[in-house]
Amino acid sequence: MAMRTRTATIKPSEITPEAAFYNRRDILAAAIALGLLPNALPPAHAAVLPADGTLRDVGKWPGSLRDPPNSFADITNYNNYYEFGTGKGDPARNAHRLEPRPWSVQVTGEAGKLGTFTLEDILAPHALEERIYRFRCVEAWSMIVPWVGFPLSDLLQRFEPTSRAKYVQFFTLADPEQMPGLSYNVLEWPYREGLTIEEAMHPLTLLTVGVYGKSLPNQNGAPLRLIIPWKYGFKSIKSIVRIHFTEREPETSWNMAAPQEYGFYSNVNPEVDHPRWSQATERRLGGGLFTARVPTLMFNGYADEVASLYSGLDLRRYY
Repeated sequence: MAMRTRTATIKPSEITPEAAFYNRRDILAAAIALGLLPNALPPAHAAVLPADGTLRDVGKWPGSLRDPPNSFADITNYNNYYEFGTGKGDPARNAHRLEPRPWSVQVTGEAGKLGTFTLEDILAPHALEERIYRFRCVEAWSMIVPWVGFPLSDLLQRFEPTSRAKYVQFFTLADPEQMPGLSYNVLEWPYREGLTIEEAMHPLTLLTVGVYGKSLPNQNGAPLRLIIPWKYGFKSIKSIVRIHFTEREPETSWNMAAPQEYGFYSNVNPEVDHPRWSQATERRLGGGLFTARVPTLMFNGYADEVASLYSGLDLRRYY
């Protein structure tokens, strides 16, 4: 996607003083309190990700899997993040270039509260919890990951989606200076994903900010990513910079690149093979090539919770 830039001559008198820049949140808060500016989101105490990366006061979700999680090394060194390279180890080597602070997310489309919101706006006032989910990739492997975050629905409801919001689309940052993989034409950038509004609002869908009790490493999608545990991992978009509410089914990157292989829904379904491999069984990552394969579970083991979302839908056609 072509990007247009322009330069302009800025007078020294037009530059915001440093002190004013660092006090801007206090100034904005005072303006909102006086009614001089609209308050785009309900008032809340600002929350921030700690500088040392350790997430405190994280609750334990009672629905977590009881399987032992994969190691932190497994989770952070075997990644798909094409913006930093197509090899599984490329993101861990290259994602140090990403600058996840400061961060903002643009909200557009069919909702009552639109605009650009800081990371602090997004996080406040949500309580974080650890959820141990099975994480499934199309290449017939899986991991058990202790993600930290909060239900995406808690955030989306704050934007007041209208009755026309049938789907939610998400976009990843696309900055060539930080992301060397953007120089390769493997996908159409920026990376984008989409869910039905019902999927996005489901209590299992997690807006994720951490793993193993720490802030997300860059290669895992810092500072904000999705986790939808009954879908394949590529649906769990990383480093989110835009949320768009729409009436029509939105474009998704892998469906755009190879629609015969990657459908919009992308639910884990052992009865529907990928064109190039079977999805009936999987191998747990971290156990070596001789790890026994096990049967893949429908909806990745979450059928009791999510099967009703697809009642009457032909899952072979709408894959």
